[in-house]
Amino acid sequence: MHTQSAKLTFHIPNAASLKDKRQVCRSLIDKTRRRFNAAVSEVDTQDMHQTLTIGVAVVSGDFTHARQSLDEIIRFMEEHVEAELVAVEIE
Repeated sequence: MHTQSAKLTFHIPNAASLKDKRQVCRSLIDKTRRRFNAAVSEVDTQDMHQTLTIGVAVVSGDFTHARQSLDEIIRFMEEHVEAELVAVEIE
């Protein structure tokens, strides 16, 4: 069994409140969960209204497949219009 995880940090320039941030966060997480079989959650910076930190985890029987899946998820999330991906930490 192989696991791959990443912490992605996004900047949300149009978020004027935590409510705006939560709307973007929920949309991004829901779309990612629907498209991929992966664990996705907000993991940090909950009190900062323009910064969103999301953790993603993938489990597979094959290391290459796990890494390819994680890379595809990161590309998908990077294309989200309302949030700009500013940092990726792959663990």
